[in-house]
Amino acid sequence: MPLPDTMFCAQQINIPPQLPDILKDFTKAAIRTQPKDLLPWSAAYFNALSKGQRLPVKDRLETNASHKTDTGLSPGLLKTLHKQLSPCETCSKEDLQKKWKGLCLPVDQLEDLLLLGSFDSDIDWMEFFALGCGALGGSLLSSLTFACEILMEDEEGGAARIPFDTFVKLYTYLAHLDEDMSQDHIDKFLSSLQAQADTMNVAEQCERARRRERGHGGSTLAFLSLALV
Repeated sequence: MPLPDTMFCAQQINIPPQLPDILKDFTKAAIRTQPKDLLPWSAAYFNALSKGQRLPVKDRLETNASHKTDTGLSPGLLKTLHKQLSPCETCSKEDLQKKWKGLCLPVDQLEDLLLLGSFDSDIDWMEFFALGCGALGGSLLSSLTFACEILMEDEEGGAARIPFDTFVKLYTYLAHLDEDMSQDHIDKFLSSLQAQADTMNVAEQCERARRRERGHGGSTLAFLSLALV
């Protein structure tokens, strides 16, 4: 049965006092995040908001140059995922898929990363995070630099410092994916790096080495070794 045509006056419509601020925050978040598909992102946004969860929102607007069009990932999107899923050491595959889709990232890229990491239903988040940095950086060196920049706790513009133990885990995991890199090689590099950890943060060493990468041949580990001289 159709509803009768009813005219409402302004006094009859009850607008929650919080609504203007909610819509204002939503608009700012959408502009800052620039989702590829506004509808599913909006659903993920308000679902997280209603549950008091971390919102699928970037910290700041990224320029087009910061996006990797072949993966859909960007440093800002990976950082958003990290904030959503890192509170626990592991996350379920279902939760990761949900958060990934909420950010409008390509499903086939997620499946490739899950396959590369041979993950089961429970996923070690930092291992997946390392693979995400690998998708952004391409090389081991660039991947670690992205990791440092995303994980840094310093204020913007400061040194991208992260705990040495965190760097060791990320480096070791990614290095083991390289079949040409022996465990002895990995151990020697980390031993050398540990000796300098108190005088130079890891991110600075990676950045120095990456700048030299363009003009030097050899393995990724060789580039990293240049930064330790």
